[in-house]
Amino acid sequence: MPIHSKVKQAIVIKEVEKPTDFEAFEILNVLDSYYNSFQIEVARFISYYYFSSLGEALALFVPKRAVNSEQLIVNSENESSASRSQTVFGNADERLNSKKILDSDIHSHRDGGNELPLLSDEQQKVYSQLLKKDKALLFGVTGSGKTEIFISLMAKTIKEGKQCIFLMPEISLTPQMQNRLERYFDKRVAIWHSKLTKKQKEKILDAIYKGEIDIVAGARSALFTPLENIGLIIVDEEHDDSYKSMMKPRYNARDMAIYIGDRLKAKVVLASATPSVSSYYKYDVIRLSKPFIQTKKQYHFVEGVGLDNGMIKKIEQNFKRGEQSLVFVPTRANFKYLYCKKCGKTHLCPYCSVGMALHRYAKHLKCHYCNYTEAIKEECIYCGYSPLTSERIGTVEVKEIIESRVEGIVIEQFDKDSITTPTKLKKALKRFETKESHLLLGTQMLSKGHDYANISLSIILGIDYILGLSDYRARQKAMSLLIQIAGRSGRAKNADVIIQSSNADFFREYINNYEAFLKEEMEFLRDLYPPFVSLARVLVSHKDDTKGAKITLDTVERLKSFGEIEIVGHGKAPIEKIANKFRYTILLRSKKRMPLLKALHAINSPQIEIDIDPVEFS
Repeated sequence: MPIHSKVKQAIVIKEVEKPTDFEAFEILNVLDSYYNSFQIEVARFISYYYFSSLGEALALFVPKRAVNSEQLIVNSENESSASRSQTVFGNADERLNSKKILDSDIHSHRDGGNELPLLSDEQQKVYSQLLKKDKALLFGVTGSGKTEIFISLMAKTIKEGKQCIFLMPEISLTPQMQNRLERYFDKRVAIWHSKLTKKQKEKILDAIYKGEIDIVAGARSALFTPLENIGLIIVDEEHDDSYKSMMKPRYNARDMAIYIGDRLKAKVVLASATPSVSSYYKYDVIRLSKPFIQTKKQYHFVEGVGLDNGMIKKIEQNFKRGEQSLVFVPTRANFKYLYCKKCGKTHLCPYCSVGMALHRYAKHLKCHYCNYTEAIKEECIYCGYSPLTSERIGTVEVKEIIESRVEGIVIEQFDKDSITTPTKLKKALKRFETKESHLLLGTQMLSKGHDYANISLSIILGIDYILGLSDYRARQKAMSLLIQIAGRSGRAKNADVIIQSSNADFFREYINNYEAFLKEEMEFLRDLYPPFVSLARVLVSHKDDTKGAKITLDTVERLKSFGEIEIVGHGKAPIEKIANKFRYTILLRSKKRMPLLKALHAINSPQIEIDIDPVEFS
């Protein structure tokens, strides 16, 4: 409809009588897509629970496509999901007859020779246990063969005429997983994520509408694709914070998978080698405790900062043996700061109270919050001292050091500054898989489930940086990250893991017993943090510092009138200013979720932003 002379798209939620007390425009055109009653129901929940508008929540979903004019009615309350599935696609029997059918035995040949994975005795036991659960946590050590169990579960689900969603935390995992899934399910797999072009998305949607897709795999947006008959949702690496959206709606895809699974009566499997305390506490745990291939892994702890001669020698020896290595750096590219040795001040962004990140290859300083860029500074703007010094080592320096010391080595830089497109990602992983490159160097992208049999050396730098974060989950993050990165090596051959840390006793105690760590961590969290209480963070941003402070104090006063919630603290945010706006936070805690939601809805306004179940506190 035209608004201020522009034609706008809108969503019809329900039909009402034409109003008489104000002018109503005619709808110019009805598109051949619609949100069904289930999508609207889930969007209403997201809008309420995650404090967004209904429009913002609905925008997460890919609308259905109508096949005739009668189906253009947007919210047919009387039409059930099952009957709609039959209208668009035909019933389950017809869908089964229209595609390649799995044999009744999930380990038998499919279409004369694409065999499904043969499970070990332990895998078969875990598979059988998962079949008995509506939702469960698969707690399997790195390299234990969780993927083979996923594939077996998918095969059984498809055989029953239902569809599967497979969630991964980031698209960095999708090329390898896509190859594995297509090996067993051919072209009935669709990979879905935000980096797809409009044309690529349309092609996938056409296949979904034609009933040609059984599995949609990808990042969190894959959860909202228009599948009609979902029987299984798998959330791999369920502990990963990437499942939490940092923009409105601030939903967590892992938690929404549980909600959607409950509503659809679909099986939900969460999986991780380092599960979150919350999932370990909330759900039935099924253990997969042994690696599929037994290898020896030796851990070596060293102190210091950056690469030392011993690490470089190990990399060189590994390279000369024809084996591959991995080096983890906690800060990406040259994402480090300039600071003054004389006055001790860091060179800050003029619009945000954070250090400007040094990017030497691009020859500039950049703010990673507001994207402000300026030339590299030689002198301190506060006291005039020169030269400025760069803080922590980044991936670019590590790459330069190794290349200068190990002749002939080819390094794959694996961070968000180097891997900017899906094509670059596929090419980088392909080069490493075919041994054209010899060392994977990067940041937390390295920890996300990559499986390469030839890696026999992992070097983990600066893990104490993660341990020192001002976050109640800092110990979880550091321990999980260490185990995940160590788990990239030694999957098919013996391996060494070198860990740079001044907290060797802490890591050494739990590195082979993450479950013991979870149990101890639960006692630390009890009565103070999730999963034992609910947390919410209220964020106030304002160009006027005084007005921001007043809004914060007024909000605190309003919150004091609500029972059963605790104001843990309030004041300036750890990053006090972003994009020239001053930032204040209020942290709330409650043993019961509903009183917290009630209070938050009472104070909700355009002047504040609410983050329920926050994972980020800067």
